[in-house]
Amino acid sequence: MISRNSLLGRFGRHYPAVAGITLLAAVTAMALLAPVLFPQGPWRMVGRPQLWPGADPRFPLGTDILGRDLLACLFYGARVSLLIGLSATLAATLVGTMIGAAAGFFGGKVDRWLMGFTEIFQTTPPFVLAVVVVAAFTPSLTSIIIAISLVSWPPLARLVRAQFLQLMPREFVLAGIVMGMSNTRLIVTQLLPNAITPIIVSSSLMIASAILLEAGLAFLGLGDPNAMSWGYMIGVGREVLRTDWYITTIPGLAVLLAVLAINLVGEGLNDALNPRSRNR
Repeated sequence: MISRNSLLGRFGRHYPAVAGITLLAAVTAMALLAPVLFPQGPWRMVGRPQLWPGADPRFPLGTDILGRDLLACLFYGARVSLLIGLSATLAATLVGTMIGAAAGFFGGKVDRWLMGFTEIFQTTPPFVLAVVVVAAFTPSLTSIIIAISLVSWPPLARLVRAQFLQLMPREFVLAGIVMGMSNTRLIVTQLLPNAITPIIVSSSLMIASAILLEAGLAFLGLGDPNAMSWGYMIGVGREVLRTDWYITTIPGLAVLLAVLAINLVGEGLNDALNPRSRNR
């Protein structure tokens, strides 16, 4: 039986978060079932181009400008969009955590140098920097993930640094120093476990930002032309936005729901992991 004050119990009482994780489970199911339901893949031209939703029962969501099944594209797009979101978030979390941890732990010149380096990336708007990075290379999944990672890690680095600065004067940290713990052991076994909650919450929200960034890049024509993502679908539909707006609207709604779901889950995690919520 799940205790009311357990992590799952507190998360379960956050009904928007439960709705969010349900939506997220549906998106994940789409990604996993895409090859099973649509073995022909998303690129095959299966019908008349620009067929509106409901016009042909074989294609419930219609077809795009090349006659590709939008439902198949939507399912395969979930795979690529989630891959980009998770990969970029993982890379940004690793970089941001390492830089923030080093700055907060060592302080002094190390802190000033690392925070100065962080500010270099924060002086340019994230989307503009992502556009510059992707445009400098051939648009591909790799360059898109790198670009999103580069613009995503600075806020996390500052968050981790702030957490470490709060934890450094604590008794358990001072006791570890007196016991002769190495810096690496002190960071990994004492500081990071006590700073993990905001890192988890921030990383969950970062996935949503990465999906949005990829969609924006693809809309500008900077998506990977060989990867069927929701952003790619939106980019294809921009050419006929006035006449066949459904081609852009359908993947746009998918992005909206996925981002909403991830944000709701992030808020639920924040409440569930917050010790003050245990007495609510």
